[in-house]
Amino acid sequence: MKKNSLFLIVGIFFGILMYKSEASSWFRIYEMFNFQSIHMYGLMGSALAVGIILVRFIKRKNLKDVHGEAIQIPDKEKSIKRYLFGGIFFGLGWALAGACPGPMFVLTGAGYFPILVVILGALLGTWFYGLLKNKLPH
Repeated sequence: MKKNSLFLIVGIFFGILMYKSEASSWFRIYEMFNFQSIHMYGLMGSALAVGIILVRFIKRKNLKDVHGEAIQIPDKEKSIKRYLFGGIFFGLGWALAGACPGPMFVLTGAGYFPILVVILGALLGTWFYGLLKNKLPH
């Protein structure tokens, strides 16, 4: 129970951070897709830089997880098709919904309940992908 409480606290803090940084703002996302503002590109770029640094640090120091086991981060497959098509579908969904998966839940917490329709669509899309993934090119 103690560990779950820690996850809840970290999740709430992350949600507040996303909301206050306007990463869940439909208007900021709209500006980004119309190339009118660097705000979202700056947020995503800094998150990418921090992620790269942390992954390299974890790999170099052979860090262990909370259970004492070595953290294994396998290399990604080098395939243009999977990332190109996946990125296009993800970007289209993001542009149409006005939110990517993380901020969808932040918007729910902020009281924007129509986003629940988008969350339902995302869950159904994930479910359909699970049904079709063996028939899709990877």
